[in-house]
Amino acid sequence: MQNLKHKFIGDKAFYVMVFSVLVPIVVQNAITNFVSLLDNLMVGAIGTEQMSGVAIGNQLLFVFYICIFGGLSGAGIFTAQFYGSKNHEGVRETFRMKVWIALIVMAIATVVFAFFSEPLVSLYLTDGEGAGDLERTLEYGVQYIRVMMFGFLPFVVTNIYSSTVRECGKTMLPMKAGIVAVITNLVLNYLLIFGSFGFPKLGVVGAAVATVISRYVETAIIVITVHSDKFTYDFMRGCYKTLRIRGSLVKNIIIKGMPLLWNELLWSVGTATALQCYSIRGLATIAGLNISSTVTNMFNVICMAMGNAVAIIVGQALGSGDGEHAKDLARKIIAFNVFIALIFGTLMFVSAPFIPLLYNTTDVVRDLASSFLRIAALTMPIFAFLHTCYFTLRSGGKTIITFIFDSGFMWALTIPLAFCLANFTSMAIVPLYLVVQLADLIKCSFGAYLLKKGSWVQNIAADNA
Repeated sequence: MQNLKHKFIGDKAFYVMVFSVLVPIVVQNAITNFVSLLDNLMVGAIGTEQMSGVAIGNQLLFVFYICIFGGLSGAGIFTAQFYGSKNHEGVRETFRMKVWIALIVMAIATVVFAFFSEPLVSLYLTDGEGAGDLERTLEYGVQYIRVMMFGFLPFVVTNIYSSTVRECGKTMLPMKAGIVAVITNLVLNYLLIFGSFGFPKLGVVGAAVATVISRYVETAIIVITVHSDKFTYDFMRGCYKTLRIRGSLVKNIIIKGMPLLWNELLWSVGTATALQCYSIRGLATIAGLNISSTVTNMFNVICMAMGNAVAIIVGQALGSGDGEHAKDLARKIIAFNVFIALIFGTLMFVSAPFIPLLYNTTDVVRDLASSFLRIAALTMPIFAFLHTCYFTLRSGGKTIITFIFDSGFMWALTIPLAFCLANFTSMAIVPLYLVVQLADLIKCSFGAYLLKKGSWVQNIAADNA
């Protein structure tokens, strides 16, 4: 027992270090997800069709968001390790690489959503019990996407800056900017969705306008602060002197980063595909899953933030050349995350029957949402393990393995399983969803093997100094 305790439980200094990185990220994510929950309730208050349209729009936009995350992640591995080895010029070069990657991804996404929003939303519209009006749902989904496209640029800029400063251990600025942004979003949502205090009543469009404005606010705070506080963010000095990057570094970032970009693309498309498979059981399923995912994100906020903690803490340890210490840190952070997931999963399971009552929707949707919440609660420890496992493997630059572990598994097992059960059986949506989620237990075994093998432990900063 003493040996297990030493292996999986850290000392006081360990948890102080983890929480110093974790707390600002958790605070920002908690506020963001709480406001997202309130947004969801506000849109849901005006109708099931509006809520479903926004849910479908957000699922499609999620592919773009995740592609930005994946595109920046490859360079981010180098950023954390460069900062750990005190190579500030290397940090600036990875920042410039992020600019180029993000602009290319944004240009592609803009073309796709400008010309294909309507057919993409239509993929999710299947009639069923408690579904609502499909044509109105399509209209709301397309309206929402077209307004949200005006927020692509600030979203990209914010992620370039926020990811860089976080990877250098400066997590307070993104938190503060995020708090201001979500409060702005919440206030504007109330004013523009319902037309309060003399503002126009814009409904779904109002929700999108509020989000876009809040993103510009967040971007302004982060960019102005980084370039005015040159002492705290000294690693950003001269980042725009040139946009040129060493050819050897570009090559290595592409080699390490492209699998991550493709992974996030395929994973997000896979998530959207799985939702489309579930939607065959009716539009009420979309509404129920929308409620479930929004609430689950709120309960999952610490587990999600722990992935960022792994990327920062383990990445910097690898950059300093201490591989054994990095392995010890990763093991204890993963164990801590699973423990937290057990606690919050229990709380969510108990509250699952009551939360959907807050929504102005049909009894069918509420019942489905409660069932989905219970399943999410039961599988939360599985998600916590896989999430931190993914970031651990990624921190050492083993992006091919990460690709196989994440999106490779999804497309080899999860998507075929969801597709076959949805299209070739009469299985009800709740047991169908449970079976698909439990398939991740196989992925857990693979992840545990990769962690124990330890091939992810490598110092890529030393090779690119």
